[in-house]
Amino acid sequence: MATTLQAQSLLSIDSIAQKLRLTPEDYEPVGRFGAKLNLGILGPGRASRKGKIILVTATTPTTHGEGKTVVSIGLGQGLERIGRMAIVTSREPSLGPVFGMKGGAAGGGRSQVEPSAQINLHFHGDFHAITAAHNLLAAMIDSHLYFGNPLNLNPAQIEWPRAMDMNDRALRRVVVSAGEQDKAGHEGANRATGFVITAASEIMAILGLAASRADLRRRLESIVAGISRDGRPVTAKDVGAAGAMMALLNEALLPNLVQTTEGTPAIVHTGPFANIAHGTSSVLAQRMGVQLADYVVNECGFAADLGAEKYFDIVMGESGLQPAAAVVVATVQSLKAQGEGDLDAGFANLAHHVRVLQAYGAPVVVAINRFPGDTQEELAAIHVECARLGVESAITEAFSKGGAGSVDLAEKVVAAIEDNPQPAIRPVYAEKDPLQDKIGKVATNVYGAEGVTFSDVALARLDRYTAWGLGNLPVCIAKTQYSLTDDPKRMGAPTGWTLRINDAKLSAGAGFVVAVAGNMMLMPGLPREPRALAIDVDDDGNIVGV
Repeated sequence: MATTLQAQSLLSIDSIAQKLRLTPEDYEPVGRFGAKLNLGILGPGRASRKGKIILVTATTPTTHGEGKTVVSIGLGQGLERIGRMAIVTSREPSLGPVFGMKGGAAGGGRSQVEPSAQINLHFHGDFHAITAAHNLLAAMIDSHLYFGNPLNLNPAQIEWPRAMDMNDRALRRVVVSAGEQDKAGHEGANRATGFVITAASEIMAILGLAASRADLRRRLESIVAGISRDGRPVTAKDVGAAGAMMALLNEALLPNLVQTTEGTPAIVHTGPFANIAHGTSSVLAQRMGVQLADYVVNECGFAADLGAEKYFDIVMGESGLQPAAAVVVATVQSLKAQGEGDLDAGFANLAHHVRVLQAYGAPVVVAINRFPGDTQEELAAIHVECARLGVESAITEAFSKGGAGSVDLAEKVVAAIEDNPQPAIRPVYAEKDPLQDKIGKVATNVYGAEGVTFSDVALARLDRYTAWGLGNLPVCIAKTQYSLTDDPKRMGAPTGWTLRINDAKLSAGAGFVVAVAGNMMLMPGLPREPRALAIDVDDDGNIVGV
């Protein structure tokens, strides 16, 4: 339930739907301020505005984030203030960061998606459905092993872990069916496995990339659960799990309609992390946005080397959705961090991200997200650097001023799109490139590496996927968000370094191969003083501290 303050200021979900000219058949209300959007909106014969997608990315962030969600929401509100029909499409927050390092992920101040506390927590149950579907498959695999293993699965080569939407490092490595050997003698006894955070589940990526119920079923059936003793992939379809997983995900497939602090429509759906997955809201959400609005402000996770790269090289190819422009969020604090305390030294990082986006063919505008401690001299210096790079920039004060603090940015983004209405957007590699070459092209052209080294394990897995006929898939590189390199402590825009690929995982249902760089973990841990310590409920039932 929304807090009293929210309830006083928010529009009803019916009012938001009316803004978008939706009929009552197009949505199912969930409480007073949310709804599930029906897939019939994308049906044949529906009128479409053919809106433009604005990709919002950033320079390399600090551990506390640079306000990319705040800027995205503020830009949507700013577009409405200049008379443009806009929709914000964003990801659903994961409970891991909410209770961990960053806190909530629904924006902040006068630039939030609302009702923010509910969106940050259970929302409409999508994350729970994804977690349940993931763990159903895991349970069915172990049950299959217990009852004789007719598919001849190799217990040592089962690829499917468990999932939970919480940062819990103690679950990275676990043993299942402990002590069952003596009781039943089944093959899965004392099998080593682990947990991933729900945002890293392949089910999350599948739901985010699915184009329809039929496509969702196809992708679920294609999940490779493990490998048989004779070396063939064993899928979720083979295990017989796809139908039940479809049932669990039936409502979660539908995008969620909510609103921003100023009543701008927002579609919040799916939540893959950009450091370990593809890092953007669902294809269905974006397609609905394009149909219903003139401009769709779509946030991609972390910086241009992660969320934006994966959008151009994975999402764009899977969906056909092409951005019309890219906004790079930069802050004084992030650039100083990349310059190890020196703002001027941090400009190399800004320049790198701008050049990466320009290489993809996207018109670029830099949003300078102003924080209270920033000086006029520092902000002016970033403006000067952007001019030197040949890109427009605008100070945004979305947190404190909402849409009014984002009008300049909105006008410059619209101008960039109108000046180049048909940009030639292109991925960094071709579908026919071998998997190793795809990884190499991302490393050298996007990260700035000199080359790539592969562990024997990674090479063997990539060769196996190619032998299975999956070498045409795009690659999703799991890499630290805190550096362009695979070393989170290496700042700026380093040259002369080598990307280390230590492992590879197949996400056949999602439609990509995950290459694990450096020491990336798919299950984060809580910090020494997690955000959970500050979260509570007051005597009136209002959630505080998120």
